[in-house]
Amino acid sequence: MKYHFIGIKGSGMSALALILKDLGNEVEGSDVTHHLFTEDELVKRNIKITPFDESNIDNDMIVIIGNAFDESNCEVKKAIELGVKRYYYYDMLHELVNNYETTCICGCHGKTTTTALLSHVFDDLVGANYLIGDGTGHGLPNNKYFFLEACEYKRHFLYYYPKNIILTNIELDHVDYYKDIDDMKDAYEEFLRQCDGNVIACGDDLNVRSLKTDKKLIYYGFNSNNEWRAINVKLTHEGSSFDVYHLDEFVGHFDLPLYGKHMVLNALSVIILSYLEGLNIDEVHDSIKSFKGAKRRFKEKVIGDVITIDDYAHHPTEIKVTLEAVRQKYPEKELIAVFLENTFSRTEALYKDYADALNVADKAYVTDIFSDRETQEEYPNVTPMLIVNELRNGEHLKIGGIDKLIDSNYTECINPLLKHKNAVIVFMGCKEVYDIKEKLEKRLGE
Repeated sequence: MKYHFIGIKGSGMSALALILKDLGNEVEGSDVTHHLFTEDELVKRNIKITPFDESNIDNDMIVIIGNAFDESNCEVKKAIELGVKRYYYYDMLHELVNNYETTCICGCHGKTTTTALLSHVFDDLVGANYLIGDGTGHGLPNNKYFFLEACEYKRHFLYYYPKNIILTNIELDHVDYYKDIDDMKDAYEEFLRQCDGNVIACGDDLNVRSLKTDKKLIYYGFNSNNEWRAINVKLTHEGSSFDVYHLDEFVGHFDLPLYGKHMVLNALSVIILSYLEGLNIDEVHDSIKSFKGAKRRFKEKVIGDVITIDDYAHHPTEIKVTLEAVRQKYPEKELIAVFLENTFSRTEALYKDYADALNVADKAYVTDIFSDRETQEEYPNVTPMLIVNELRNGEHLKIGGIDKLIDSNYTECINPLLKHKNAVIVFMGCKEVYDIKEKLEKRLGE
């Protein structure tokens, strides 16, 4: 089959493209012309990427449409006119995952790392297909398992009917869609009803505990009221270690090359599913110990006495635990945060929470807001200064527009960052904040 992806550089779309390529299909796609981190693997796999143009669409292909696109896109319009077979991203995933024993990983935070670690362990030991929200995808027809990062935005995860679910946490997010936390919990309750097998849920999370469901949840966490627990947790500059107990039974000791207690919880959920599926626990330990992390999650580079870290954290809770993890690994260095927010609505609703999280750093810089689905005109009173004015030691890092952000020749934005010595500078956000990081790295390396 020949597939054409409209918006192939999206993290989920690029992962799906890689899976369909693995399964023996001809795959190509189109997107914006500037570089996104997801395209590197696509290029490596010889998947052709072109700018949007209606001439890319013909009758001999199946078209996969990214969820950000509608008939205002010339290729979508042409596909409809020609009447070619087409799917939206979640429709295509629905068709695909039904062919496998699927586990969906959902929650406000931790989905990507948990999915990546789960995929790493199972692919190491028994073989697995997976779609990870960092743009990673892998698929072989004979694999039994499929691991899928399932997004709650606009209730998209309701397209799936998995055998198992891992639920990491529930916190208010996507305030442009969900009315309140009860609306979000309603969506999760509906999703749990679509699960045929086990629901492995973080019992330390009060919103998870308050879900109304007839299903028996398998609770995990640090607290004593969980069926599965991580105890004797040690967090050092080398990583994390902990013991796992199922009720009163010792399951095993685990060493994790990741930082922060939240990562221990992510690993615990992976260990539970591995145990339930009958994997050898000693082999699970060894596989976890060899995990290198997900893309755009705590990715480090050392340049002289400065360490840069790229991380996808974009919700206050994610920002806070990421910065705390940096403190764990580098307690002696100055901690600098650079945050790029991508929605006006979330800034308006959570700016005080953002400031609280960023205050973990010694100094925080907040860039202009770059949004794909909202405009400044819709939120005239929402600016980065809402966050900056709440910071203990904060500053607005002016960019001036997305064109400048992605322009390799534009370097003015990094000038305030150059004064920090013997520092860890953490770049956080789900858009192209890594472009600022790369500009800084280039200057530091000169």
